[in-house]
Amino acid sequence: MIDNIKTEELIEIAKKAGDAILNIYNDPEKSSVVDFKGDESPLTLADEASHQIITKGLQKLYPEIPIISEEGQNHEYSIRKDYSIYWLVDPLDGTKEFINRNGQFTVNIALIVNKRSVAGFIYTPVSDDLYYGIEGIGAYKINGGEKKELKVNNKHSNRIAVRSKSHASKEEEGVLSKYNVVDSISVGSSLKFCMVAEGKADIYYRHGPTMEWDIAAGQAVVNAAGGKVYIGTGDREFTFNKEELLNGSFLCLGFNA
Repeated sequence: MIDNIKTEELIEIAKKAGDAILNIYNDPEKSSVVDFKGDESPLTLADEASHQIITKGLQKLYPEIPIISEEGQNHEYSIRKDYSIYWLVDPLDGTKEFINRNGQFTVNIALIVNKRSVAGFIYTPVSDDLYYGIEGIGAYKINGGEKKELKVNNKHSNRIAVRSKSHASKEEEGVLSKYNVVDSISVGSSLKFCMVAEGKADIYYRHGPTMEWDIAAGQAVVNAAGGKVYIGTGDREFTFNKEELLNGSFLCLGFNA
């Protein structure tokens, strides 16, 4: 792991990327420009603008650490298979939320060390909420200059599930029924992880698919707040830099299972 994680500088990078996203979001001509990638996922001008700011910022801050970004070109396993440390970036998580103009999209930056997400930064440009979690240090939320520590609920009953705004699935019902879930709320992007870390929700189950950059920052925040993210519905913690970056299902818990 990096001896000294430059928290303030990383927060500044995330916020600069968020500002660039907002400039496009608030410009009707630019925000309406939508392209589609090979997998039919949407791509906006904001995705690319955020990517450029984050990659330049990280390269300046830590020139020795490689970067894997959703909008980058370095996804081949032959290139990244020997990475023991790298940045994993989703420049605009929740592109559909951006297009739908509900404000629930984020900037995600994570540090992966030996296949584990050990630090994560999530910024919500519209609400100006910054969440971060660092292994061994803790998880925090910053808004308007106010900083508060995040802790999961560790509730034993009357749990609340947070569900995807754009990717709800019937499979969720069977999983959630095992955990004394009495209510659910819907939120877009990596904010679902933040809600578990903040104690506003207790469980988040995703019946695939996602990409590794979709969950890396969120997992770090949840872990630092005392929760866990598991592969499928089992007891193995989620790890990164698989040969295939596409994920199956995962389960995020804000309590000890």
